[in-house]
Amino acid sequence: MTAPVVTEPPQASSSSSSPRSLYEGSTQYRHWRFSPEQLVRMRSTLNKDAVSAIRDAFEADSPGSSENVSFLNAEEEHLLVKLYVGKISQLCGHFRFPEEVEATAVSYLKRFYLKNTVMDWHPKNVMLTALFLATKTTNHPISLESYASHIPRTSPSDVLDLEFLVAQSLGFDFAIWHPHRALWGIWLDTQTLPDVSLEELSKAYEAAVSHVRAARLTDAEFIYTPSQIALACFSLASPTLASAWARAKFPSIPHPPVLDVLEPIKALILRDGSPPDVEAVREVDRRLRLCKNPEKIPGTNAYIKKQQEQERKADEKRRRKAEAARIAMEEGDPFGSELAKKAAELDDDDDDD
Repeated sequence: MTAPVVTEPPQASSSSSSPRSLYEGSTQYRHWRFSPEQLVRMRSTLNKDAVSAIRDAFEADSPGSSENVSFLNAEEEHLLVKLYVGKISQLCGHFRFPEEVEATAVSYLKRFYLKNTVMDWHPKNVMLTALFLATKTTNHPISLESYASHIPRTSPSDVLDLEFLVAQSLGFDFAIWHPHRALWGIWLDTQTLPDVSLEELSKAYEAAVSHVRAARLTDAEFIYTPSQIALACFSLASPTLASAWARAKFPSIPHPPVLDVLEPIKALILRDGSPPDVEAVREVDRRLRLCKNPEKIPGTNAYIKKQQEQERKADEKRRRKAEAARIAMEEGDPFGSELAKKAAELDDDDDDD
């Protein structure tokens, strides 16, 4: 089940007269920023709608069959997605993909499940497609055949079949602003500060990168800006250096406001930035096999009916197109009557001139 999400992003705290940053003009800022409460509400609503639709599909397939089905709740769905967010890192290590590819694929997977349910689309399959798509959008392409051949029990069609669905669920918003890039900028800036030990800075940077990677397991990117997340990770690694950087950026302000934003981000990363318990996820995955949407399982009555309905609609659409083309040709207008009307209007306008 796919559910459109229409949510206004949090408003920027700066005044309307302040110049907008490049990030504020991005699709990420406009379409993919939420409050923690909005995220909970979105996932809960999506899960309830999915359970209702899938229960109906069970009943249509076999009356009474949904009574003993234990459907997943929103928290269990999120737990399963979180597991596969971690597996993206493992795959990227296997292929030696750069950090940009890994971070982008993670964002794609997390965004996909703000619009879709795991009971329709298993995260394993979506993860493979999201990662392949990320290699293309970040300009680090790999051939589909080579990609699929290095993943056990995976064919090119397993990856390609979901690509349009994933892209559509992302709203075709492929560009991602990442905290690891903002962290690199902070690291460069901090080197220019007086009395900074480069050895200490190097160790802090390495630790901050590990915190940035942990942040990918959380909802931080939906709530905070990449630069805020980067500075919070830098602060986790070295509060002193992070504070020095902030004060250098805002020399006229005794206590830069950005420092107040860091504590909730740091708490979020420390609380949610660890992989989920494997046994708990295994139990969720076991139950998922029993509550998966029968319309997505080849061979079930619900699947066959769904395919027949889709074929019927496709045939009807083709017939309408063919009929419209036939009428247009009979009337001597291969472009259709609507274009002819517009052309006539243009001709009238030319005459007026």
